[in-house]
Amino acid sequence: MTSRQDLCTALDGLLQPERFKDFCPNGLQVEGQSEVRKIVSGVTASVALIEAAIAARADTLLVHHGLFWRGHDGRVTGWMRQRLALLLAHNINLFAYHLPMDAHPELGNNAQLGLQLGLQTQGRFGDQQLGFLGMPVSDFAYASAQDLARQVEMVLGRSVVLVPGKPGSIRQIAWCTGGAQGYFEEAIAAGADAFITGEISEPQAHYARESGVAYLACGHHATERYGAPAVAACAAQQLGLEHEFIDIDNPA
Repeated sequence: MTSRQDLCTALDGLLQPERFKDFCPNGLQVEGQSEVRKIVSGVTASVALIEAAIAARADTLLVHHGLFWRGHDGRVTGWMRQRLALLLAHNINLFAYHLPMDAHPELGNNAQLGLQLGLQTQGRFGDQQLGFLGMPVSDFAYASAQDLARQVEMVLGRSVVLVPGKPGSIRQIAWCTGGAQGYFEEAIAAGADAFITGEISEPQAHYARESGVAYLACGHHATERYGAPAVAACAAQQLGLEHEFIDIDNPA
């Protein structure tokens, strides 16, 4: 058991949210009980995840996608009311870290996705250095973009939207989890043979065909389900807390 403030201090020290320009408040978003025993981690603070945390007897949630975002009008109605009502009724703390959880060099979404895919990070690129650049371990090269896509599908357990680019082997791979399609041009400029992210918009298919760099859209949720449990496990071990990761399936 530890205090909510000690957990907040540990998480802020680990993820350093003050370093980032973000679309949301990072850190404690909803205040629950002052003593913390069990953290449930997950991707998004949905009703389903909050209910699962209640069933798991957690007093704290740590997520990547919290409740409050730039542009929301602030009214507590509909889904916002449902989520806040559950958190407040059960006195659950909600911690959320967006870009800081993407960027951490070891525990973040990008680092953990690279670990899952067997990629060795060699550099960073893009706004706030959120994009990762590297190669498969042991200097291995995929024979084609299709081979890379099959490997990603096997690891993530979901289908991939592939725009293959030019024929040939894939050695230099760039990746940035979630909705990072806007990083594709910078990945191309960084010398990548392929770019892995969560989503694709209309322009990226044309960029892939014209540049010859393969584009893999692998799911926003699927690419971002590794950072929160890694961060929570680290904090839990440091503070002597119980931790459980709960994955709420999402096809997006």
